[in-house]
Amino acid sequence: MFSPQSRLRHAVADTFAMVVYCSVVNMVIEIFLSGMSFEQSLSSRLVAIPVNILIAWPYGLYRDAAMRLARRISPAGWAKNLADVLAYVTFQSPVYVAILLTVGADWSQIFAAVSSNIVVSMLMGAAYGYFLDYCRRLFKVDAYQQSRA
Repeated sequence: MFSPQSRLRHAVADTFAMVVYCSVVNMVIEIFLSGMSFEQSLSSRLVAIPVNILIAWPYGLYRDAAMRLARRISPAGWAKNLADVLAYVTFQSPVYVAILLTVGADWSQIFAAVSSNIVVSMLMGAAYGYFLDYCRRLFKVDAYQQSRA
C-alpha cells in the first residue's frame, strides 16, 4: 500500500507539494502584487487548500505527461523547464480564477493576481517542478524519476 511505487504515496507527495508551495507563493502574490488584503488572501488560501488537495495528483499526472513530451522533443534542461512552466500556467490559471471568484475578489484584483501569477510562473512553474521532484524524493516515490527530463 505504501510501497515506493504506490499510487497513494505518489498522491500524498504531490498533494503535500502543491498545498505548501501554492499557499506560500500565492499569498505573497495576492498581498504584495495584487493589492488584496491579508484577510482576503488568507480566505483565498484556506479555500485553495481543499481545491489543491483535489487537483494535486491530477496536476502531477498532467505535469508528468508534459515531461514525457518534452523529453521526446529534447533531452536538454530548457525543455524540462519550459514544459514545467507551460504545464503550471495552463493547469493552474483557470483554477486560480475560480478560487479568487469564490472569495469575492473583484475582476481587477483577479486580473492582477492571475496576470501576475502567469508572469511569475515563468519562474514558479520551473521552481514548482523542482519542489515537486524534491517532495517526491522526500516521500520516496520511485515514479518521480519518470518525470525528470
